[in-house]
Amino acid sequence: MTERIAVYPGSFDPLTNGHLDILARARRLADRVIVAILEQDQKTPLFSVEDRSGMIRDIVAGDPSISVASFSGLLVDFVIRSGATIIVRGLRAVSDYEYELQMALMNRRLAPSVETVFLMAKEEYSYVSSRLVKELARLGGDLTGLVPNTVRQRLADRF
Repeated sequence: MTERIAVYPGSFDPLTNGHLDILARARRLADRVIVAILEQDQKTPLFSVEDRSGMIRDIVAGDPSISVASFSGLLVDFVIRSGATIIVRGLRAVSDYEYELQMALMNRRLAPSVETVFLMAKEEYSYVSSRLVKELARLGGDLTGLVPNTVRQRLADRF
């Protein structure tokens, strides 16, 4: 039987508990999941790709079926190079769906053999975004339950 490989792409700046929830659920759909960090993000990141990769590797170190990589260019090109056939995307709200649907349809056009799977965020994470987490950290708010302890400490050090 062929190994099912999924790619979970994003900026992960920083990784949140919502991301971890999607990752854990994606792991049930695939034999192996690659967390793929976009290198040339249009946003100005708080953490470098290397910092984000390191944090994620530390957090998922106990699971050999999860790996971390970075990519630039077209996601579908990275997916195909990785031997994956699944793209995993998390959805929090209808506004996420509209954008993600457009991306999924374009990816299907570019690589018909790659499927995009949408996973709905758990209710307790449906409002959590990296942007809000960074803002809360910048203002000294409590990040308990929103990010892993490793990330919380790195945010505290940064601000």
